[in-house]
Amino acid sequence: MNNKQHTIKKSVTMSGGGLHTGVVANMTFLPAPPNHGYKFQRVDLPNQPIADADVDHVVDVSRGTTIEHNGARINTVEHVLAAMVGCQVDNVLIQLDGPEPPIMDGSSIKFVEAILNAGLEQQDAHRKFFEIPSEIRYKDAERGVELAALPLNDYRLTAMVDYNSKFLTSQHANLTAISQFNESFAKCRTFCFVHELEALYKADLIKGGDLSNAIVIADRDYSEEELNHLAMVLGKPKVSVSKEKGILNNLELYYNNEMARHKLLDMVGDLALVGRPIKAQILAARPGHAANVELAKKIKKLMLETEKNKVPQYDPKQPPIFTFERIYQLLPHRYPFQMVDKIIYLDDQSVVGIKNVTMNENYFMGHFPNNPVMPGVMQVEAMAQTGGILVLSSVPDPENYWPYLVGIENCRFRKSVVPGDTVVFKCDLLAPIRRGIAKMHGVAYVGGQVVCEADMTASLVRKS
Repeated sequence: MNNKQHTIKKSVTMSGGGLHTGVVANMTFLPAPPNHGYKFQRVDLPNQPIADADVDHVVDVSRGTTIEHNGARINTVEHVLAAMVGCQVDNVLIQLDGPEPPIMDGSSIKFVEAILNAGLEQQDAHRKFFEIPSEIRYKDAERGVELAALPLNDYRLTAMVDYNSKFLTSQHANLTAISQFNESFAKCRTFCFVHELEALYKADLIKGGDLSNAIVIADRDYSEEELNHLAMVLGKPKVSVSKEKGILNNLELYYNNEMARHKLLDMVGDLALVGRPIKAQILAARPGHAANVELAKKIKKLMLETEKNKVPQYDPKQPPIFTFERIYQLLPHRYPFQMVDKIIYLDDQSVVGIKNVTMNENYFMGHFPNNPVMPGVMQVEAMAQTGGILVLSSVPDPENYWPYLVGIENCRFRKSVVPGDTVVFKCDLLAPIRRGIAKMHGVAYVGGQVVCEADMTASLVRKS
């Protein structure tokens, strides 16, 4: 999986009718900045509201996943989101001039092709993976549905489906690496059973459904009279079904287990609503949109609880967001006051910086010479410089500003910092930056233990 965030290089548009609404809409994918995530914009509505693709905004899971946020409602988002995950696109704005993305051929392949045609662009930000720390389960005993998310330093999915149909036996599908999605899963089409068709039409759904964008499976043998009625429901002059294949109009399948593969595709799209790329093993027996969304809610809840008290993890093998050269360009400090060696994480709310403490630090010559301890004021200075990077990142031209530390409150030193320690500094905004004033909470860790923390206020001053 990619470690850096990606967007698309240019905008790309496609058009078509929606599966359930039948409304023809234009859909445009646009590049978006780091940490933007997936957002849908209804450009046909007043004020063109934007809806975050988030599980908290799911309002309907009947035969598809519908979200609503800020007055924008978007039906059947799962195939589009699955394509984004499969292409490892992290940030994109999806504009729609209608209520539902085009169904295209009932799969994600046309969206994948559009994304690849636009091209991918690597961004200067790490992907914010959520690695499942412990088993999460969702179970609906009445329907025989069970999903589990297990700890794994990767993203793998397994789906099993079985139906009471002579033509569709038990099927399994496995995705062992996200790189397999585009080739082996994206073109797998949505499906339903013949007995569901009339009920779906009566429920005012699948207005855009067609035998060209869905696999329709017979669950028994049908008489000629029944087939004629189906043709009338579907608006077709005639429909037929082979007693060997059991698929209306004898549609050819891409895979013998295409239905299980499409269920896995839906899972990928629905789980994208967690809001961050996931590292986990997902096991699913008889999944559907309702179950997928419930599992996504459980994952997001655990993610938020975990993040509250999470100690930043420093892996020296991972490339930094900013090296010391870039920090040198942004901050005015020079030897011996350049206190941050690299930035390993940065978004619009928080930053994580690294300071490697060595015996060569100039202050050890006079600060407890026989018992070298990093002065508390130097720890706060290094933490403030880390926060300075966060504050500077809020303006488009950081080279034109000075970041000044103007206030320190609630400062506490918990443990001595000595030569050989690697200090991890994490600063989080306490409130949005207004008029160049930023309030932050900073914490310093060594070996996962807090050594220092403080509330700081910084001011951005434009250079004269």
